[in-house]
Amino acid sequence: MIGRLNLAIWLETIKSGALPVAVLLLVMLMIVPIPAMLLDVGFILNIMISLAVLMVAMNVAKPLDFSAFPTVLLLATLFRLALNVASTRVVLVDGHTGVAAAGHVIEAFGAILIGGDYIVGLFVFAVLMIINMVVITKGAGRVSEVSARFTLDALPGKQMAIDADLNAGLVTPDEAKARRQEVATEADFYGSMDGASKFVKGDAVAGLLILFVNIFGGLILGVVSHDLSFGDAAEIYIKLAIGDALVAQVPALLLSIAAAAIVTRVSSPLDLSGQISTQFGHARAWGPVAAILTLLGMVPAMPQLVVLPAAAVAGSIWWLLRRSEKAPPKPVDTIVDATPGHVIEWHEIAETAPITLELGYSLVSLVDERKGAPLMGRVTAIRRQLSREFGFVVPMVKVTDDLSLPGNSYQIRISGVLVGEDSAWANELLALDSGDCLEGVTGRAVKDPSFGLDALWIAERDRIDAVAAGYTVVDPATVIATHLNQLATASAAELFGMDDAQALIDNLKESYPQLAAGLTPAPYSLAAITALCRALLAERVPLRDFRRVAEAMVDLAPRNLDASDLVEAVRQRLGPLIVQTIVPVKMPLPAITFDGDLESLLVQSVQTAPSANWPFEPALARRIISAVDEAVQPMLVAARSFAVITSPLCRAAVARLLRAQFSDVAVLSFLEIPETKKVDVIAVVGGTPRLADANPYKGDHDAE
Repeated sequence: MIGRLNLAIWLETIKSGALPVAVLLLVMLMIVPIPAMLLDVGFILNIMISLAVLMVAMNVAKPLDFSAFPTVLLLATLFRLALNVASTRVVLVDGHTGVAAAGHVIEAFGAILIGGDYIVGLFVFAVLMIINMVVITKGAGRVSEVSARFTLDALPGKQMAIDADLNAGLVTPDEAKARRQEVATEADFYGSMDGASKFVKGDAVAGLLILFVNIFGGLILGVVSHDLSFGDAAEIYIKLAIGDALVAQVPALLLSIAAAAIVTRVSSPLDLSGQISTQFGHARAWGPVAAILTLLGMVPAMPQLVVLPAAAVAGSIWWLLRRSEKAPPKPVDTIVDATPGHVIEWHEIAETAPITLELGYSLVSLVDERKGAPLMGRVTAIRRQLSREFGFVVPMVKVTDDLSLPGNSYQIRISGVLVGEDSAWANELLALDSGDCLEGVTGRAVKDPSFGLDALWIAERDRIDAVAAGYTVVDPATVIATHLNQLATASAAELFGMDDAQALIDNLKESYPQLAAGLTPAPYSLAAITALCRALLAERVPLRDFRRVAEAMVDLAPRNLDASDLVEAVRQRLGPLIVQTIVPVKMPLPAITFDGDLESLLVQSVQTAPSANWPFEPALARRIISAVDEAVQPMLVAARSFAVITSPLCRAAVARLLRAQFSDVAVLSFLEIPETKKVDVIAVVGGTPRLADANPYKGDHDAE
């Protein structure tokens, strides 16, 4: 185990230090004399790297997939220039001994490619220089310059578009951050490519100058220092100079092609070494390299001892990368009916989406991507908002069309149950009447599906008139999304399942592992935790602070409470959080209480049938609902939040009784209210009503 760890450390060290060491070797290559054999190895390695860069550039889908290309281009250019310096030293020092003095690669290029005639070699080199400098390098440089200019000009607009999507809830903060990074990287990439094209151009000019240095320097040294005739010196040194220039010019041409390919079609979390190793780690890039080097090794004049091992290395890299890549999944055998169109799929009969929004054909345009899909953006924002409120990830909403519906109708289903339906008009706007609107706006009179307000469906051209008259105008996507939001909020318990409970536990394990270990699988099963969470959500108690819920459950575990008693005990621990969801911390809690006699009667009814969901007699239940309805009307008119407070023994039963008639009313027990929280008793059900003023700051009384 220790040996494997040390090996991994050494491999990581070598990987991170490979690039700096390679740069130092390049510098040494320019200074320290090297033998002709190493020159052959260097030239073949240079050709292999250039081919690999070209293959990677051809296989990327977008420029950002090869973000390290400008730096790779610089390093490859430096490597080639270092070889030119080393070969120039060898040519000038040992060139008088023959055309093989600078290695077999230069000899092969000088003998094979120019046919033994150095005049032909000069013309071939000139043609390659023209192609490289005038055509490829100049064109790629122009493309890089224009791309960099337009990318920088578009940068502010792209940033504002990302901010707009973030504010609209279409993307998460992490997604927005990644998109900003991609935009900045794109601008950096094209700016770097604009400068990298100058490297290629300068390399071509340097190759031309090195050619003249080798020719004229060799002629002078051959005639003066080595007593060669002018013809012999020209025969030897011009062939060596042309061979050296062509050996350098071929990789330069390949890199120029790669640069042109990459700019006509960059920040990564990895460092540069990681970028390069990752981006070269594709089997499809090394296969052609191995094949080309193998064909090159079959040339008779080539040094097979250098070329063929290089081909073997490239082939080995290809085989290892190919082996490491995951094989594509095997197709699953399916049984198909003999008659086409008679296959029945599971998705046709099983409803997997907890929330389904079905649209009539006239509303399909609201989810059309070509028109911006305004409804989908609203739905995503609602899911994100509800997830924050509930404390768990609200499942995806399945949006589908239903030809059986009227064109302007829509239906909302939760867990397969139809919970809401209404109509909307895709090309109109809904004008909501706030109660003091002026007349003069014509439209289709309806009721707002979410809050039941009087409203009008008006044409878009009447928007200004409606706003001037005091109406609140909203688009159809917002109308449907708001309706969906209201129904999903009321059905939070139906949306929560065992998978969500497991996700809460897994998240708890990351921050509080000991607490999670003490919660499940003992003393509580996953089913018990799920049931408790659903009971809390049913009464609008959020799960944002699941740590507090878990701590309460662990503390209560020795008492062996049944499910209903456990819910009540946990609620008492969450009292401050529950009260905070009703009123702000600095405001008193408006409360409706029960008369002493009525309270005793409620407790007696629950004690008589403790396991019954509806322990109250029908007459008593109707009396309670009627009295509460009379007490809460002033609060509903004043749009004030309040709570019904009762005994802990009967709280759950009273909550179930009132939930059908007053879905938004919170029912609390005395033990759930913090001692420091002030309570404003606005009415007493069963006694003399005390209707409070609409001002929430009047009539503060301490809770009894």
